[in-house]
Amino acid sequence: MDLSTLVGLVIGSVCVGIALLLGGSIMAYVDPVSMLIVIGGASAATLTSVPLARFLSLHRISLKTLRSRIKTPREQVVELVELAEVARRDGILAMEQRMEDIKDPFLLRGIQLAVDGVDPDSIEETLQTELDNLIERHEAGRNMFEQMGKYAPAFGMIGTLIGLVAMLSNMEDPSAIGAGMAAALLTTLYGALLANLVFLPLADKLENRTHEESLSKQMIIQGIKTIQLGDNPRNVEMNLRTFLAPAHRMVGPAFEYRQAA
Repeated sequence: MDLSTLVGLVIGSVCVGIALLLGGSIMAYVDPVSMLIVIGGASAATLTSVPLARFLSLHRISLKTLRSRIKTPREQVVELVELAEVARRDGILAMEQRMEDIKDPFLLRGIQLAVDGVDPDSIEETLQTELDNLIERHEAGRNMFEQMGKYAPAFGMIGTLIGLVAMLSNMEDPSAIGAGMAAALLTTLYGALLANLVFLPLADKLENRTHEESLSKQMIIQGIKTIQLGDNPRNVEMNLRTFLAPAHRMVGPAFEYRQAA
């Protein structure tokens, strides 16, 4: 599980909660009508702008930010070099025996294509198309969170205006003006909190996830292609290290080429 998302949301919520407690009664900041305007309005506006099926998948998109972490580039290099060693020592078909230990469907797809004897260029084209489609799906999900982050403050302001109009139309009781003004401002508070604590951070996290996953899968494409071309494991490793930052290209224990027994 990616703890940074969960920890960030919890810390942000706790800090806001403490600030509310220090500012007085926390119940003074609770207004169901204001919540309805902001959450309902932002959801409705987002639903209007995207297909229904995509909107209904929002919960699955949210869970992507909490899923198990993606393999680091260094871990991906090690896994692909191990496969290259198997292919070099026992032949391409021997990689099929390792498939049950691999959890990444994209890598499994690449291995299956290699085992089936598909030529390297066709493997690259097939996997690249699959990667492009994956990036497009991730981008659609990120856009939904960005839209909700955009609409939530707007509906917060709309709720404030509604509250002000209701308050100004009933000025007979001056003692109620303060409470009415506070209730009107709560929708702006809710909109700003939801946008900047939940929706926009989740959109940024999904963007980072997409970049990490794209890098990992580009490495898989290059690795499977070079393995299918018959390169030895050392050349496969050297080729894959070009995906890493220069500071991480030094040979270390995790990168040592293990000579086939």
